[in-house]
Amino acid sequence: MASQELSYDVIVAGTGAAGFTAALTARKQGLSVLMVEKEPLYGGTSARSGGWLWIPCNPLAVRAGVTDTVEDARTYLRGETSNHFDPERVDAFLEQGPKMVAFLERETAAKFFLGREFPDYHPDRPGGVAGGRSIGTEPLDARELGRHVAQLRRPLPETTFLGMSIGSGTEIRHFFNVTRSVVSAAYVATILARYGRDVIRHRRGMRLTNGNALIARLAKSAFELGIELWVSSPVVELIKQQDGVVRGAIVRRDGKTVRVTARRGVVLATGGFSHDSKRTRLLYPHLGGQGSHHSPTASGATGDGLRLAETVRASLDAALASPAAWAPVSIVKRRDGSQGLFPHFVDRPKPGIIAVTNAGRRFVNEANSYHDFIVALLRVSTGAPEAYLVCDHAAIRRYGLGFAKPSPVPIGHHIRSGYLLRGRTIEDLAKQIGIEPAVLRQTVDDYNEPARRGEDPAFGKGSTAYNRFLGDPGHTPNPCLAPIDRGPFYAVKVLPADIGTYAGLRTDAHARVLDEDGQPIAGLYAAGNDAKSIMGGNYPGGGITLGPGMTFGYIAARHLAGAAV
Repeated sequence: MASQELSYDVIVAGTGAAGFTAALTARKQGLSVLMVEKEPLYGGTSARSGGWLWIPCNPLAVRAGVTDTVEDARTYLRGETSNHFDPERVDAFLEQGPKMVAFLERETAAKFFLGREFPDYHPDRPGGVAGGRSIGTEPLDARELGRHVAQLRRPLPETTFLGMSIGSGTEIRHFFNVTRSVVSAAYVATILARYGRDVIRHRRGMRLTNGNALIARLAKSAFELGIELWVSSPVVELIKQQDGVVRGAIVRRDGKTVRVTARRGVVLATGGFSHDSKRTRLLYPHLGGQGSHHSPTASGATGDGLRLAETVRASLDAALASPAAWAPVSIVKRRDGSQGLFPHFVDRPKPGIIAVTNAGRRFVNEANSYHDFIVALLRVSTGAPEAYLVCDHAAIRRYGLGFAKPSPVPIGHHIRSGYLLRGRTIEDLAKQIGIEPAVLRQTVDDYNEPARRGEDPAFGKGSTAYNRFLGDPGHTPNPCLAPIDRGPFYAVKVLPADIGTYAGLRTDAHARVLDEDGQPIAGLYAAGNDAKSIMGGNYPGGGITLGPGMTFGYIAARHLAGAAV
C-alpha cells in the first residue's frame, strides 16, 4: 500500500529537454503537471549536451530568409534512414517541430540562435543543406534559477576549461584563435574574467551555455509556472487500470511510496538505456554480449522508461542501422582518481590530425561526423575496436588534441599521466602505441604528400561543407588538411562510446506508446531517447536527438491535453 496518494493531470518521468518540453506544453494547456527524476540532479544528458536542436524550417531560419522546404527535409531524411524510414512520425516531426520552437520562444524563457552556417552532416545528399536547420541555445545567468541552480546537472567536466563551460559555435572559435586575433583575445579575456569573478563570489561559474543553458531556461519557466519537480524520486511502477489505460505511477520519495494518479496520462522521458549493461550487451554488436561500454551520458540513463513500459506490454524496437548514436571518446584520469570521458567532436577535422587503427592504417575521413567515425571504426575492426588520433607538434599546439588544450596551455602533465603518447619521430611514436613502425611511417607519408596540396584522395577529408565548417577557416587551401611533419609527434587513444540511444519504444505520430500488437497503450506516451529514433540509426545533423525529442514531448502533451496536433 502507498503511504501517500496524490493526483495530477500529467506525470512526466525524466527531466531532460524532452521531459521539460512536455511538462511546459501540458501546463500551458491548463493541466497540472508533476515531473519526477530519479537522480538528485535534474537535466539528464540534455544538460551535458551541446544544446543544439535540428529543426528544418524552424522560425529562426524563416526569419533569416534561409532557403529550405519541408519537402527537401523529408527527402533528406528518407535518404538518411533508408529502409527504416517512418513516414508518419517523420511527417509529424517536420510539421510540429517549427511549432514547438515557436511555442517555446513565445511562452517560455527559451532563447535560441540560428546556426546559419552549421551544415547538415551529409549536406551533399539529396535534400541536404549547408546551414540553417540547427539552432543553438543562448547563454543564461544561473542566478535566474535562484535556489534551483543547486540541483541543475553540470556539464561534463572534460568538456569545460578550468571548470568553465565554453559555448559551441562562434564562442569556441574565439578560444581557438586566442593567440592569433586581438578580437578573440579580448573576448576570451572577458569571459575568463567573468568566470573568475563568479567563482570568487559564488564558488562556481554562473554563465550557463549549451545544453546547460537549455535545461536552465526550460526549468526556469517550469518553476515560474508552478510545475512540481521531485528529484531523487524514481518511478517504480506504472498504474494500469483494468480497462488497459495507464492512469498514474508509483513513485518512491523520501523513503516512502507515493501513489500518483495521472488523470490524462504519463509521459516517459527517462533518457534511454546507455548505462543499462544488460541491454547494451544485447543490442551493441561490438560488445559481443560481454564487456563494458563507455558513455558520457548521464548515469541515470539505465533504461527505466523501457522497463516500465514493457510491464504494460509495450515493445522495444531495435531494427535500425545502429542501436545508438556513436562518438569517439578518450579516457581521462581525474585528480580524484576517477575516470572521465572526453568526446572528440572538434579536434578530428583540424589540419594535421589523422586517425589510424591499432594496425597503423587510416580508415576514415576524420572530418566526418562523430557517429560516422565510429561506424567506420566498427566496420574495419576485427578485435576490440580502438583507434589513435595522430598529429605533430604544430597541430597539437594550434588545435589541441582531445583533453590536451592548445597553446598556451601546457601539455606536459598529459604526457606524464599517459593520456598523450609522444615520440621524437613517427617511428618512436609507433613503438609507444604498439604499432609496426614501418606501417605508421608509410601511412603518414601517404597522407602527407597530397595533404601539402590540400588533397586527400584516400578519404576526401575536407571535401564537404560539414568537414570545412569544423576545420580551420584560416588554413588554406584545405581547412582540414596539413602535413604531419614537425616533431615531436603525439597520439591519443580513442574508443567507441554512445551519446544517446536510438533503439527504443515503438510509438506513433502522437507519441503514444504502442503495445506488442502495434496498438496505442491509452494514457502512455514516450519522448526523447525512450522512444525509437526517427533517424533510422543514422546521424543526419547537429541536434537530431534534442530536436525530435522536444518535438515529440510537445506532441505528446498536446495530444493528452486534447489539443489539435
